[in-house]
Order: sequence, then structure tokens, then C-alpha cells
Amino acid sequence: MNIGDAPTGGRAEWLAQQLRQAIADGRLPVGSKLPATRALAADLHISRGVVTDAYQRLTEDGHVVGRGRSGTTVVAAPVAAPTATRPARPADPPSSGALFASPPGPDIFDSLRAATARIDLSPGVPDLAAFPRAAWLRAERAVLTDLSAADFGYGDPRGAPPLRLAIANWLARNRGIRADPDEVLIVAGTAQALGLIAQVLRRDGIKAIAVEDPGSLGARQHLRNWQVETPPVPVDGDGVCVDALRAGGAPAALLTPAHQFPMGVVLGGSRRRELMRWAGDGGLIIEDDYDAEHRYDRPPVPALRAMLAERVCYAGSVSKLLAPALRVGWLLAPPKYRDPLVEAKRFADLGNAVLPQLVLARLMESGEMERRLRLLRRRHRRRRDAMIEAIRRHLPGATVHGAAAGLHLTITFERGLDSGGDLADVDLAAAALAKGVKVQPLSWHSLRPQPPGLVLGYAARSPSDLAEGVFVISEALRRVR
Repeated sequence: MNIGDAPTGGRAEWLAQQLRQAIADGRLPVGSKLPATRALAADLHISRGVVTDAYQRLTEDGHVVGRGRSGTTVVAAPVAAPTATRPARPADPPSSGALFASPPGPDIFDSLRAATARIDLSPGVPDLAAFPRAAWLRAERAVLTDLSAADFGYGDPRGAPPLRLAIANWLARNRGIRADPDEVLIVAGTAQALGLIAQVLRRDGIKAIAVEDPGSLGARQHLRNWQVETPPVPVDGDGVCVDALRAGGAPAALLTPAHQFPMGVVLGGSRRRELMRWAGDGGLIIEDDYDAEHRYDRPPVPALRAMLAERVCYAGSVSKLLAPALRVGWLLAPPKYRDPLVEAKRFADLGNAVLPQLVLARLMESGEMERRLRLLRRRHRRRRDAMIEAIRRHLPGATVHGAAAGLHLTITFERGLDSGGDLADVDLAAAALAKGVKVQPLSWHSLRPQPPGLVLGYAARSPSDLAEGVFVISEALRRVR
């Protein structure tokens, strides 16, 4: 590599990109060691600090890991760009204008994922490069060694007993929930949990589940797919407005109390007490505890399930802890709904795949999950701080919400972005995507008028990418104003 090709003031990023390319094309395969920083600096006739900075960027990307005196080792390769010889896709990805031109339909997130972008700031995605491949392979080998031939048959539709035990222990340690393993139902992520709950509640005569507003568009779509109405309940700085929930009359409510999506507020103490009284009067709470473990300023607040188990359906998953691709989640239900939910799960798919459950159980019980969580909290905190600093510098008129926890931030603007009204954030998202940065408009997640805003994920991108992404958004903002 010729360091003379590096732009002025950008040597560290240039060097990091050269090393990423070498990892991607196999010149630096997974398992190989990078040169010592002092040696590479001498070879390139640059300062050691530039090399150290480049290695740090690769570490934050999840491509390498430093192992003290053993050096810096390649642990993951970047995703390679499609080659010219690869078969063409059956359909071209949607353009930025088409994607945001109309209200979001049931396939909107599929379309958004298919859209091409240099920097993807979509919320809800953890640091996929940090997936513990080596630990997973060790656990998988250990599981396969211990499995009998009979263990490869059909499993319990409730889930593998070792995983149900591991999750019961995990929830006790991390969420303050005391549950017997027999109470745990393994599901294919929170999405399936919501579908099973909707089916069972409809059979019980419950045809409306109140949702937070703003609140998750995806969750709302899953409920509506099962013909369940989703009346909105406003959210303010203390969380869901329980007075409005009570006045609306819905017998059940889907809530994200530990870190409200997308605004990031924590349900306040007085609101928790009000909500407990509402549940005690017959209301049913569906608690989506989607990312509570990612708390940066203090330990996460206890789950509602820990306070009133008989009136709370509790759902969680490893999608934000490890990877959405695993499709593993859990559901704890009040006794009244436990058997009907198991029946619905049985007829949905006969139960999750057993082998991944057993591997995950081993990771949870070995302490590997807690170790990964501690690592990710430190990494995510740095990335969150980088995004906040970039917003402060490039978007001084934006208000940041939800910085204390989670994997995303929401920003809002006090005034409309232009004369277009409530959906102006859609124009901003389209303009940002046209410039190569993928975001979600706040209006997608709103049923009633809200200030214009964007929902920005930061967990999966390096600090330099986050800074560049926010800068591009600021340019897009000037364009739509």
C-alpha cells in the first residue's frame, strides 16, 4: 500500500480501509495477525499513532481483536460487495423517493433493508460484527459431543428444557424476574410472541390492544395481521399516559416500559404505580423488554413482570443481545394463557430448532453472555457519544431523546422542516437515503401527529461512520428546508 495515496488528515481512516479490503479479499484471513503497530509504522514511514488509530477503528468495527502480547488478530471479514458475475436480483431495490412516497405498508422494512446505502443507521440492529463466533463454535461442538441420536428428533414445543432453565436464570440475574423454567415458552423472536398473543387473546374475546404513540410500527403491524385493533395511547416524558389508557377502554396494552420505543423514556415511578392499579382492575400488560439490558447510566429498571406476574405477558429475545438471525425469544404468560399459548406455538411450527437452543443455553450458563454484554455496553456507549457529538455539531436545532439506554437515538425538531406539515421527516429520510444514509422517519412509528424527527441506530456503525452519517443528514436537511 502507498501511504502517499491517503488524503491529508485522513491517514488513519485510509489505512483502516486498506486493511478492511485486505481482510475482505482474503489477504488477511480470519485468524491471521496484523503486523505490530511499531513495525507497520516503520514500514509505511508514518507515526505509530496513525497505525494505532487505524487498528482501533477495526476493533470498533468488530473485524479484529487485541489480545495483549499475542497481538491483534482478525476475527471477522467485512461483507463483500456483490461481484459483476453474481446473478442479478429479481427486482431492483426501491429508490429513496418510492420508499418514502406513501404510508408504510406491511413489507416496508423488507424494502428498507433492500435499499442500498453507504451508512445504515436503521434502529434495532446490534453490532453484528461482534457476534461471538468462536464462543458459539466451541459451545456447538460441546453440545454435539453430548447429544444422543434421539436428541435429533422432535423437541418439546415449549422449548428445550436446558434453554428454559438458562433463561429463567438469566431473567433472575438481569431483570429481577423469578420464574420457573416451566413458565418459559421459547418462540421465534418477539415478532412470533406478539402473533401468538394476538391469536390467544382474540379467542378470549380481546380484540383491541392499546399501543404506545409513538410506538413500534413493526409491533403494530404484527398485531393488526391477526385482526387486532391497536388504539393509540400518548407517551410523554414519564412514559405511557395511564389516564389516557384507562379512558380508552382497551382491555390490554403493549408497552416498552424499560426503554420506550422510539422515544427512549423510562416509565416513571408514579406511572408504574398507576399502571399496576390499572392492571389490578383487570387490564393485561404485554411487556416488550426488547433492549433493557443495554443501560449505560445505571442498572436497568426492574421489569413489570417482576412486580405483577399474574397480569403481565413478558416477551424478550436475543435479537439485540446477539443477532436477529438466531430467531430465539421467550415468552412468560399469566397462568390463564400459558397452555393456550403453548398450543398456538405447537400448531405454528412444533417448536424452535433444538440445536441453536442448546448452544444458546450453554452460552448463557457459562457466563459468556454477560461477558459479551459488558463488552458491548462499553462499545455502544462510545458509539452513542460519537453520534450525540455529531448531532451537537451538525444538527444543533435537533433534540436528542433516549440517550441513557438502548441501541438507537431519536431526534426531533421543534419546528416543521418545511411547509409540508407532519410528514416532513419522510422527505428528510428520503433525501438522506439519496445521499447514501439510511434512517427511519419518526412519523412511521406515529399514529397521531408528532414533531418531525428521525430514529437513528448507532450500535452497528463505527464512530467515524456515525459522524459522517449525521453530517450527511444535516446536508439533506438543508436540501428539504
